[in-house]
Amino acid sequence: MSMQAAKKRKRLNNDAKWGYAFVLVPILSFIIFTLYPVIQAAIVSFQTYKPLKTEFVGFANYSNTLKNGLFFKSIWNTVVYTAVTVPVSILVAFIISILLVPFKKRSQSFFKAVFYLPGIASGVALSFVWKWIFDPLPSGLLNSVIRSFGIQNQNWLGSSQTAMLSLIIMTIFSGIGSTVIIYVAALLGIDPTYYEVANIDGATFIQRIKYVVWPMVKPTTVFLTITGVINAFQAFQTSYLMTGGGPDNATTMVGLLIFNNAFKYFNYGEACAQALLLAGFIAVFAVLQFKVMAGDVEY
Repeated sequence: MSMQAAKKRKRLNNDAKWGYAFVLVPILSFIIFTLYPVIQAAIVSFQTYKPLKTEFVGFANYSNTLKNGLFFKSIWNTVVYTAVTVPVSILVAFIISILLVPFKKRSQSFFKAVFYLPGIASGVALSFVWKWIFDPLPSGLLNSVIRSFGIQNQNWLGSSQTAMLSLIIMTIFSGIGSTVIIYVAALLGIDPTYYEVANIDGATFIQRIKYVVWPMVKPTTVFLTITGVINAFQAFQTSYLMTGGGPDNATTMVGLLIFNNAFKYFNYGEACAQALLLAGFIAVFAVLQFKVMAGDVEY
């Protein structure tokens, strides 16, 4: 073997070592912070936790969960929350993005920053702002607005009729910024040739949106839908800070139920069983979404 070939092989070996080192970091992070907690949760889900000794109870935690009416109520609340927030957020973000694209780059950056600003604020700070907006007193911002239309003051967070609606409104307007930024990037990536051909064919604005823009951004829409559903099913902070799950469990999400079982009632086994059932439900739902939505998508 020549000296030049030996140097080249040594350099490749060094590159391979650095490559393995960089790959090792995310693998170890996944094992420590994801795989190990999941395995540990699966073990605990078959046990009843006691301070000095745990007791193996088989499938009792799963059985208790499936007999618990509050578990299914929290699932239903989460489904309603997800079914409204995800499509509405995507639709509103898509419309805003369509309106932003014709602006010059500096103006686009300004509006993207404005829409993204609530996303960088802490959940606690946002909750204080939205509690003032939903304040049941006449001084509350939303009550002040609706009173000008002749509508009486509403106890937005204290009534089972409006509590879920209030959380949905808060989620849509607080977390739309990142969706707008992703959609704007997708719209700017469309080849202008498609627009020129559509103009030559005499397509109207609505027809350009329907036959050019929407199909071209469908991969982005699929991505936003699947990640949005997963995030919505894991919703916890909003209901915990705004309503605590009330009134009458009208806003108890499944994430909040798991938290309460684990850290309020110290029923770790049942909380782990509920968390694993939720993970399985999300996995099945994500696969179905891929089957239904991503069939004709080209990546």
